[in-house]
Amino acid sequence: MKTDRQLQQDVIDELKWEPSVEATTIGVEVKGGIVTLAGHVESYIQKLAAERAAQRISGVRGVAMEIDIALPGSSKRKDADLAQRARSALEWNASVPQDAVKISVQDGWVKLSGEVDWTYQRLAAETAVFNLIGVVGVNDDITIKPQIAPRDVKTKIEAALQRHAHQESKSIHVGVAGGSVTLSGVVESWAERDAAHTAAWAAPGVKNVIDNIRVAA
Repeated sequence: MKTDRQLQQDVIDELKWEPSVEATTIGVEVKGGIVTLAGHVESYIQKLAAERAAQRISGVRGVAMEIDIALPGSSKRKDADLAQRARSALEWNASVPQDAVKISVQDGWVKLSGEVDWTYQRLAAETAVFNLIGVVGVNDDITIKPQIAPRDVKTKIEAALQRHAHQESKSIHVGVAGGSVTLSGVVESWAERDAAHTAAWAAPGVKNVIDNIRVAA
């Protein structure tokens, strides 16, 4: 088992290795396997990249984000301009149903709302806008239309876990209530937890995933 000091150094090294992140502006603290990233970056996509870099490290049990976004002058956009760019990005994305997602922008924060059939469509909409220059954050309030019975959702998720996670799936428990899925259990790495989370979101009709999976220390 890695010590907090070892995890801290591994995260620092991973941030330096990640080409999309300016590691010198980010501080790293670790306590009980929980990593806290603090500092500032110049875009929302860099903030996400830093978070994912920390999550890739074996032994990390959680990541707390205290990173601010300090947009350089050339990246700042008026909310009206940003809303128009976001609308265009959605219209040109083949995975996002036309006119299904609504956009509002305030102080660089983009809010997405509306209803789609599949989780991949919701994620495609989110991805389309968080890459835009001038975005400092994304609030995703898009909902998923219910499609199949809860027992069918549970069966499909468990089957996906068997295909993707193999033996790790035996330690993951799936509960379904309406369109909400609860995952619990213990896994060996953040990657296994992420695989279970992805499998749950891929099931048709899932509106929310409650992730109670723990990563073994």
